[in-house]
Amino acid sequence: MIHLDTRFLVDLQREASGRSGPAHAFLEQRLAEPLTVSVHAVCELEAGIQLARNPERERARLQILIDGMSIAYPDERFVHTYARTYVALERRGKRMPAMDLLIAVAALIDRAALVTRNPRDFGAVPDLDVLGY
Repeated sequence: MIHLDTRFLVDLQREASGRSGPAHAFLEQRLAEPLTVSVHAVCELEAGIQLARNPERERARLQILIDGMSIAYPDERFVHTYARTYVALERRGKRMPAMDLLIAVAALIDRAALVTRNPRDFGAVPDLDVLGY
């Protein structure tokens, strides 16, 4: 299983507009692996959609993009894993934006790699397998 970061999904959507690129190339190498996106990444995308000139069109594009992907929702493990990860980062003097940390924790819970264009943004998260493209 692979979790997809928001930036990866944005890149996929842009590439679907006619420009094949690194996000699609990454997926072509991993066709057999199930794709998952955290509800937090979907929330970030929805916020962008609500700012768009044509939210209905953009929401339909997002639905096509994530159709067939699993959406990871927090469960009873989330709070403990979030707190443990937050404290581990804090003790090492590392801080991350809240949404990035939420997305990372979702991948940790599923023991999944997280695909992102910005591996350095997630590289400090203990035990997280980060895949760049």
